[in-house]
Amino acid sequence: MREMPAKPATIIATPAFNDAESPLTWLRSRRGKDGKPLISEVQYLAGERLRMDFERAMLARRTTLNWDLAGAGARGGNVSAELSDGAIAARQRYHAALDSVGPELASMLAQVCCLSAGIEQAERVLDLPQRSGRAVLGLALTALARHYGLAAAPRRSGIAGWTIDAKGPASDGAGRS
Repeated sequence: MREMPAKPATIIATPAFNDAESPLTWLRSRRGKDGKPLISEVQYLAGERLRMDFERAMLARRTTLNWDLAGAGARGGNVSAELSDGAIAARQRYHAALDSVGPELASMLAQVCCLSAGIEQAERVLDLPQRSGRAVLGLALTALARHYGLAAAPRRSGIAGWTIDAKGPASDGAGRS
């Protein structure tokens, strides 16, 4: 009696991504003068989460010809109508994340996390001063981690502002004595 071959295991397809090409992976693996990684694990996770939503939202520009439209003639088509529910949800998450960090930091996140630009390249594209990109990226990734709930919100110091008679800082009541 001949045995039946076992069914092959189901393979779940996931998008291929070369971790070695990610600027975030490079920053996480490098150490600063103090011996700490250039970005923290939490910052790395926040940046990767944004990148995954960017990829799932299909926001990247096409680099190849779309053969679906080759024989269709001049068809206008509504791109959002052709997106899956998952892609639409990913776009909403992506835009909500960028809105939460503000436009000043969102452009740095988009360049480095989503478009895989290096920090120097992002500085040039965004017209930032040389050697400021790492600091801006660090602030952006921290704000993004806070949006995703990966990092705690900063504590208030209790100083609301300076008094007019310049006697010192005015307390908002939240400070400690």
